[in-house]
Amino acid sequence: MMNLFKELGIEDRLQWKSHSMIFARPDAPGEFSRFDFPQWLPAPLNGIVAILRNNQMLTWPEKIQFALGLLPAIVFGQKYVEAQDKLTVTQWMKQQGVPDRVNDEVFIAMAKALAFIDPSELSMTVVLTALNRFLQETHGCKMAFLDGAPPERLCAPMVEHFTSRGGEVQLSKRVKAWNPRADGKGLESVTLTSGETVLADAYVSAVPVDIMKLLVPEPWARDSYFTKLEGLEGVPVINVHLWFDRKLTTVDHLLFSRSPLLSVYADMSTTCKEYYSTEASMLELVFAPADAWVGRPDEEIVAATMGELERLFPNEVRADQRDGFAKLRKTKVVKTPRSVYRAVAGREDFRPLQRSPYPRFYLAGDYTKQKYLASMEGAILSGKLAAEAICEDLASGRLAPREAAASAVGAGQKQPALAA
Repeated sequence: MMNLFKELGIEDRLQWKSHSMIFARPDAPGEFSRFDFPQWLPAPLNGIVAILRNNQMLTWPEKIQFALGLLPAIVFGQKYVEAQDKLTVTQWMKQQGVPDRVNDEVFIAMAKALAFIDPSELSMTVVLTALNRFLQETHGCKMAFLDGAPPERLCAPMVEHFTSRGGEVQLSKRVKAWNPRADGKGLESVTLTSGETVLADAYVSAVPVDIMKLLVPEPWARDSYFTKLEGLEGVPVINVHLWFDRKLTTVDHLLFSRSPLLSVYADMSTTCKEYYSTEASMLELVFAPADAWVGRPDEEIVAATMGELERLFPNEVRADQRDGFAKLRKTKVVKTPRSVYRAVAGREDFRPLQRSPYPRFYLAGDYTKQKYLASMEGAILSGKLAAEAICEDLASGRLAPREAAASAVGAGQKQPALAA
């Protein structure tokens, strides 16, 4: 992700926050518990000091038991991490003798932030992968906010970078079907919902896994590369945006709510340049797990969120918005019924490589095989791996450019070098 920002020349659009992880305190509403990583220490020492300094969430015996539980991951590395995919976070903790309170105090919040599900479902590989980054990279858990809305501040520079080098981006061009070759052993073309046919040297599908399953051509449907996708599905997530008539007491950072209904949240009027205000707060919150809520009316979701905020800010917010407390000026609920793939235990065996068995056809997306799992970093890495596979196949001759004359291209047909 950092390489992408550097390549686009927009590193200054990242608003870096203090190297901390900050948790709300249900036992002390309105207060926060911090894990501060010293800048003067490298990993993993900075993380160890951050944990040892915090005595609000874990006792010393709990810290020691947790550290002992993590020893195999530290000693045996990535091979051990990947082997834990068969276990949920809860199962792994019991196996390692980690106290339940560590789960209640830390891992429920972490699981919902990493994958929008609870520790009783989440693969331990996900948590260990994150912890490994924290332990191995000095800035592994340092956080930044984009300084404005992603379509303008991140996506637009991507499009400009691509088009300035001769590429073309076409929006609102939905894929109707992938068309295999007559022998079924490769991809011939793509048909769009407009009826247009697209011929290309290579095709990359970066749609979510649930949509990809619907688009698999019939001749390929029984191939194990695609049948394994049935073991993957997207997880629902809800984002709630709340505008208040006054400034709330928050922190310039991403905050772990430790709420039964909410995951992480931030006061965007404090953390983000585009929304900055000294007069009023705009909170963005992740509502997760969302399985039981994604089908409910927006009004119910907002009401439930306000109930949780009353618990977090008892001196400033009341669900009934009574006089003397912050009032809602505007709300927006954004539902994603199928978001990143549901990283439950045992999913690693179902994730496909970016190179498909069929010439000209490649996959990208967080659900494909890469080390950063269900995340935007994982999505970026999957695209890089797909690009590497295409370059390797061109060099080896497995992927041959179409004939320069393109005699097969007729009216209503286009022939880009790459269709994604």
